[in-house]
Amino acid sequence: MKNLGIVLLGITAAAMLTSCSMTRHTGPKFDARAPKASTLTNLTSVNSTNHIRSEWLQPSTNLFTLGPGDHIDVEMLGDTPTRSAITVGPDGKIYFYLLPGLDVWGLTLTQTRQLLETNLTKYVKEPHVSVNLRGVDSQRVWLLGRVQNAGVYPMTGPMTLLEALSLAGGTLNSSASGTTEDLADLTHSFVIRDGQTLPIDFDALLRKGDMAQNIYLQPDDFVYMPSSATRDIYVLGGVRQPKTVGFSQGTLVSAIASAGGPIKNAFLSHVAIVRGTLSDPKIAIVDYGAIIKGAAPDVRLEPRDIVFVPMSPYRYLTKYADLIVSTFARAVAINEGARAAANNVGPAGVNIGIIQPFGIAPAPVPVSR
Repeated sequence: MKNLGIVLLGITAAAMLTSCSMTRHTGPKFDARAPKASTLTNLTSVNSTNHIRSEWLQPSTNLFTLGPGDHIDVEMLGDTPTRSAITVGPDGKIYFYLLPGLDVWGLTLTQTRQLLETNLTKYVKEPHVSVNLRGVDSQRVWLLGRVQNAGVYPMTGPMTLLEALSLAGGTLNSSASGTTEDLADLTHSFVIRDGQTLPIDFDALLRKGDMAQNIYLQPDDFVYMPSSATRDIYVLGGVRQPKTVGFSQGTLVSAIASAGGPIKNAFLSHVAIVRGTLSDPKIAIVDYGAIIKGAAPDVRLEPRDIVFVPMSPYRYLTKYADLIVSTFARAVAINEGARAAANNVGPAGVNIGIIQPFGIAPAPVPVSR
């Protein structure tokens, strides 16, 4: 028995030594009392390369041209005057008198009159025709979000941003409750033209009267003013479900998890958090990979933060910020444009989903180099 006790004692001692040896090489232990998330301190202001161009502040000198859906009045003058209300067809053609379809898409009213008179000489001696514009449907601007009368408006001539907002009744406010507080979030309002976000500072325009922001709109410009009551966080880029998440998911890890987590090959060490106005954003680069490994603390987010997971490392911070702002604006425009196309153009709600509600998952956008 004595020998057996000695053997057991030796085994126990060896096990303790082995345990101590293993402990020394496992690295630092996780401290459950440590803060779960830290405050973001490395936000950097960036000077955008996107600036208002001088020509945007001048009315277009181009004459109005016809397109599908436009309505014109055509009258042939003579002994037996005749007037016809004509709509330009989806193929850009009009039909008048005995003439076959004439393609007027892209023609001015004067060019349309000349085309009609030239073709009418086959049937009428020295025809004289008048052409007048009755209604426009081919050239429109989109005014959506927190404006009094959100919708799609015809554009018959030069129109400034302020004139367009006035046409939509101005921004919504809480005047019914005895105040004039804006219900539109001017810091995240934007204009998209040809897929690009224009650097318009709505706060400077509407609250400070900065007319340098009052650009002339062009056909198909998209103006959007989100709700100031929104407290969501926007998660975009290389995640499984780009979307908005509630502010209750107020840390970086929980926000990305709510968006389905990062997709394969996402570049996790350069995850960006954009905060502030779209015209003057601040950006912080966070090593999300280190956070999920426990090598760095999680990061607290704020309402309306934009989280962007890239598919490649950024090279120029300014271009990275421009990319994120443009991606955000296009994502919102897709959703709200789809709502408008479905004739659901009432004031936008507080919770504006990005991409996911329509089942559209955009391909991850690579970072500009």
